[in-house]
Amino acid sequence: MTVLRYLQAYPPHLQEQVRQMIDSDRLGQYLERRYPGRHDVQSDKALYSYAQDLRQQYLRSAPNLDKVLFDNRLDLTHRALGLNTAVSRVQGGKLKAKKEIRIASLFKEAAPEFLRMIVVHELAHLRERDHNKAFYQLCQHMEPAYHQLEFDLRVYLTYRELPGNL
Repeated sequence: MTVLRYLQAYPPHLQEQVRQMIDSDRLGQYLERRYPGRHDVQSDKALYSYAQDLRQQYLRSAPNLDKVLFDNRLDLTHRALGLNTAVSRVQGGKLKAKKEIRIASLFKEAAPEFLRMIVVHELAHLRERDHNKAFYQLCQHMEPAYHQLEFDLRVYLTYRELPGNL
């Protein structure tokens, strides 16, 4: 039986549907049909602008972002979506906190819906640190199809790990 490490938190019947698609070699077709395009956000500067636009639209009172970038060192086993950090430093007797968002570089080649979902997820952490009810409500406010996109993103990551798909 195929271990679906990105889908382990989902109900068994959904995991079984994904396994059946893998066994019948239809998973790639499913993803291509649902998400045929690729986004054009290819640089860190473009990603920063993209994230700032979403922050400005939905989270005006949230702290400014100091850095948003694609990171090829993120470990997808633990951080399948991205990383949100606050770096604090003492500077001239004042405490300065810098907000950073890092997105795994493999998402440069992903569908625009997946990039939006990841950025929305990381932006929501500006307001809600934990993955609680308020966090997911905020994600859905910014992206109404958030839960479906998160599931499909995890299916995409599963597909990428199948032999011959990297």
